[in-house]
Amino acid sequence: MMNKLYPMKFQPLLKEKIWGGTHLHALSEEAIPDAFYGEAWLLSGIEGEETVVLNGWLAENNISELIEIFMGDLVGDKVFEQYEEDFPLLFKLIDAADDLSIQVHPNDELAQKRNLERGKTEMWYVMEAEEGAELISGFDKQIDKESFQKLITQQRLESVLNREKVHAGDVFFMPAGRVHSIGKGILLAEIQQSSDTTYRIYDWGRKDAQENERELHVEEALDAIDFKVEKNYRTNYQSINNATIPVVASSFFNTNILSATDPIRKDFSELDSFVVYLCVEGALDLKYSEGKIALQRGEIILIPNAVNEIMLIPKQAAKVLEVYVP
Repeated sequence: MMNKLYPMKFQPLLKEKIWGGTHLHALSEEAIPDAFYGEAWLLSGIEGEETVVLNGWLAENNISELIEIFMGDLVGDKVFEQYEEDFPLLFKLIDAADDLSIQVHPNDELAQKRNLERGKTEMWYVMEAEEGAELISGFDKQIDKESFQKLITQQRLESVLNREKVHAGDVFFMPAGRVHSIGKGILLAEIQQSSDTTYRIYDWGRKDAQENERELHVEEALDAIDFKVEKNYRTNYQSINNATIPVVASSFFNTNILSATDPIRKDFSELDSFVVYLCVEGALDLKYSEGKIALQRGEIILIPNAVNEIMLIPKQAAKVLEVYVP
């Protein structure tokens, strides 16, 4: 039927980055062969950067236009009440061929004080990692604002940062305020609040093609940083085949991991939210009452709130992230 909402795929937006690589070219026919893409925005409602539907009768409409028309039927009544026409989440793939800057994001409270729409809490799911690849998450020893500033001046910030060796399947939750960086040789999926605010603290002295160093935001970062040292920065979970495993529960989004070799039926009738599936391994068909849609590694499907039941049918061993607003 022409007027019914249905599961939707989106055209990713590729972003060239100084630290980017070549893993993301396969996602878009519009990719420039010799460009180094660091990010693919798979689903975005950020103004001027909205992703566009690829399939069905709503093709070529962007996510913000759809929310304006379908409201709670698309995103859920509770989500629409809270966020109105803003899509609350941003989904990305990140290809780090080099180390990203050491950075931090503000929380909602600080963002609002600074006239920014919202803060940025995020999570990472590692899809690929080269041998010995590491990322930075938080501090490994207690410091305060004053000693942090001293270490930056002395170019010794690395001495207090917590490094984690990573492998495919690792999950890291990054609440706003946690200092972090993705290391060289990592391809990951990122789910975050819909915000593009990043405070760059240190960029390894790196220069662009014009021999300019990238702008740093140390002063802005100081009020955003949470200096608390955590016992464990990694999200531990047990992967169970053909089961829905919760890995992240936050006030902004919940994420489950599904590893599937057999068909899985999902019923969303009790959930007042859209659901997004991001495929991180293998390929599957997503079947719904009016048809089916293929999903492969690196692709995303949005299930509108009005769609209550689907089947996930793996074509091979598949793994997906299932994300919704709690």
